[in-house]
Amino acid sequence: MNPFDFLDPDDRTRLQSVLVQGVAIRAGDRVRLKPRANADIMDLALRDKIGIVEAIEQDFENRIHLAIVVEDDPGRDIGLMRHIGHRFFFLLEEVELVAPVVGS
Repeated sequence: MNPFDFLDPDDRTRLQSVLVQGVAIRAGDRVRLKPRANADIMDLALRDKIGIVEAIEQDFENRIHLAIVVEDDPGRDIGLMRHIGHRFFFLLEEVELVAPVVGS
């Protein structure tokens, strides 16, 4: 057994949906990013961007995180392959659901 197996992102608990402000969010949904922490430049750069929920994950402390790829990121396909740098994690209170694009 590898002692670092706990770091494997595929071992996280994945959820099918989660309620955000009383609305069910699922992988594939579009959300507006509202980072609350203002911890770094990425919070400022991603504020009000539209993202796509790639996955809903629960960590080892039972906190739920949304794995997001930014809709207008030219490297979005990299994020969808779960590579670092184009996939971002947000708490439930840091997103709001955006209506689907008509014709999608």
